[in-house]
Amino acid sequence: MLDLDRLRGGLIVSCQAAPDSPLDSATAMTDMALAAVMGGAVGIRANGVGHVRAIREAVTVPVIGLRKRRLPGIAVYITPTIEDARAIADAGADLVAVDATLRPRPDGTSTAAMIAVLAREGIAVLADVDGLEAGLAAADAGAVAIATTLSGYTQLTSPTGPDIELVRRLVAASSLPVIAEGRYRRPEDVRAAFEAGATAVVVGQAITDPVALTRRLVEATPNVRTA
Repeated sequence: MLDLDRLRGGLIVSCQAAPDSPLDSATAMTDMALAAVMGGAVGIRANGVGHVRAIREAVTVPVIGLRKRRLPGIAVYITPTIEDARAIADAGADLVAVDATLRPRPDGTSTAAMIAVLAREGIAVLADVDGLEAGLAAADAGAVAIATTLSGYTQLTSPTGPDIELVRRLVAASSLPVIAEGRYRRPEDVRAAFEAGATAVVVGQAITDPVALTRRLVEATPNVRTA
């Protein structure tokens, strides 16, 4: 079982690429992870069995793994099934991130039941939530940590920046480590999350998505051209 103190007070870098990105390969994401660790990251978040396995073999810091799958008629797409979670754990992830919102899962299993099964199997679950109720339910079911990853990405909440208030509420209501994630782009955002009590902060696009970063800067040029 991962000692979560290894993440305490540090930055976790999410090394993921969109399916249409030229960086969507295990080699590219492993190089990105190595660069992040060189820069001081205490952990890596990665998507997909192949990427998780390659990154786990390359770095010594903890790896948070997940499997994104879009299924017809189902909003849940971050590690939607127990089988997905097992596959990511088998690939070497120290923590398996799952969508732990209260939305329906593809097989009809409740999120709480899924987390409970994984906990009994010794798989450490990081609960990606969109609100306080989901976070507390995941904690009760056996998750080892809670992340604010899905705040702003469901109908429950619609913040435009980092949801510092959700971090604060989860820290006050639960004894589990709370990992701040979602729209963290600036040093002041990261500081605010730690001041609210976060154990660690995840940053993704602001570090590892050159397409998005380029588009943001291109918008400031006189001749705006985006791919």
